[in-house]
Amino acid sequence: MMKSVKLLLFFISISLLLIAVAHAQDSHEGHSHSGKTKCECSHEDDHENKAGARKYKIAAIPAVLLAGVIGVLFPLLGKVFPSLRPETSFFFITKAFAAGVILSTGFMHVLPEAYEMLNSPCLTSEAWEFPFTGFIAMVAAILTLSVDTFATSSFYKSHCKASKTIADGESGEPSVGSDKVQILRTRVIAQVLELGILVHSVVIGISLGASQSPEAAKALFVALMFHQCFEGLGLGGCIAQGKFKCLSVTIMSTFFAVTTPIGIVVGMGIANTYDESSSTALIVQGVLNAASAGILIYMSLVDLLAADFLHPKMQSNTGLQIMAHIALLLGAGLMSLLAKWA
Repeated sequence: MMKSVKLLLFFISISLLLIAVAHAQDSHEGHSHSGKTKCECSHEDDHENKAGARKYKIAAIPAVLLAGVIGVLFPLLGKVFPSLRPETSFFFITKAFAAGVILSTGFMHVLPEAYEMLNSPCLTSEAWEFPFTGFIAMVAAILTLSVDTFATSSFYKSHCKASKTIADGESGEPSVGSDKVQILRTRVIAQVLELGILVHSVVIGISLGASQSPEAAKALFVALMFHQCFEGLGLGGCIAQGKFKCLSVTIMSTFFAVTTPIGIVVGMGIANTYDESSSTALIVQGVLNAASAGILIYMSLVDLLAADFLHPKMQSNTGLQIMAHIALLLGAGLMSLLAKWA
């Protein structure tokens, strides 16, 4: 119980830190903006303060990389620290926090961005009056379900066929292979979840790299560090439960950690020619964000939250349920707060 209380205090301290950062950013923006908002397809001020924005972009590359490494490796340290193993209460609470982060990322970050892009006044064709954002997110969620179920079913059939027994003219249940099936399903979850996160990471990395405003670059810089760390917690938890080989763990962790920094570098490289209001950029980013949102929302609700909150260990421990719900709300709340800037 003391470990759970300490963990809750840890999450609360993170919350207070983020609130302080948010307050400081609000104060700064209050002095630098006149309060007017514009909806334009041109960016007349993009050439100003490029040097100021560039320093934040360069600083963001190692900072975001380090934050991603810390986040994804934290749940993978169970082999060294027993309290971080998947069967512990600490792990359940940490994973609930991370699932809240991923759920909020889908609803509060990615989906609104996709809606804004695919409903931009710069897309003049009448075809874009159709609500493509919700449609693409829905299709992505359905495809994620299909991949999840068909991959698990295929493995189940191929590995359990030999273990079926025939008794009294009826097929019995497989006597072996259940653990393997569960591990495979966890691996599928981890891989599909990483796909959804990587798509969003590339898009938001390019957004920071292509930004020409020092204020926007600074806000994205701070938000992305927390963003990568929290998302890494969720992905690292799935990787740990999947019991991947060392090489697979290294590859998946590396891909997650470097994707956003690579996106920043690409954005910096195309900053002078990139027009975020062009129809091509809006459609590509909007479609990718909508698909990513569908994947993240499905994975967080079905494969992370439902699986853990209905787990026998969670159901038999009221204290653990309460702590997990608090961690879930904290994770979702913190990422919702960051949606103001990234």
